[in-house]
Amino acid sequence: MISSLRGTVLAAVGSAVVIEVSGVGYSVQVTPAHALSLRVGQEAFVVTTLIVREDALSLFGFEGADSLEIFSLLVGVTGVGPKSALGVLAALTPSEIAQAVTRDDDSVFRRVTGIGPKTAKLIVVSLTGKVAGFSAGTAAGRVPSFTGQTSIRDDVLVALVGLGWNDRSASEALDRVLLTASDDVDTMSVQSLLRLALSELGPRQGSAGPR
Repeated sequence: MISSLRGTVLAAVGSAVVIEVSGVGYSVQVTPAHALSLRVGQEAFVVTTLIVREDALSLFGFEGADSLEIFSLLVGVTGVGPKSALGVLAALTPSEIAQAVTRDDDSVFRRVTGIGPKTAKLIVVSLTGKVAGFSAGTAAGRVPSFTGQTSIRDDVLVALVGLGWNDRSASEALDRVLLTASDDVDTMSVQSLLRLALSELGPRQGSAGPR
């Protein structure tokens, strides 16, 4: 089992990064915001879990143990695959997931691409009583802030296109979000803006079912 990696970032595109450890390049699936926080040529540390399927071995990486634990809980829910679980973590922090479960609010999960109403309700039911420790939230797992509206917009636009949105739809959604949040944008992180944009866009048309 590969439980963590520390090495040099060789590539970071969309929701995948390649980290070289002792001459071996490992392809790791991460959230788009996590990928944006990594810099090619610099050292990175990620906690990981290996998902074994008949036709593939897939490595998923996280910024901290909280995200990994939530991911493990999510993939244990009927109808939630690893990619859908990662999609939930792309849209919500562990503390936000815990708060939604505590409030019995499945609406936040329905806004995630690939999560339908039935699965969203199953997430709430399955995670009830298991996520109380995440409710307070922590600073860990947050990506660094990038000051400047243009820089943030460009980074998030790349992430949205990497998730499958076309450039026009992603750009228009970002403009709407930035207009609403214009007073706070200089202190907004890429991750928080990405989540707002995903909420604005809603589930991607044409996608359904667990991944």
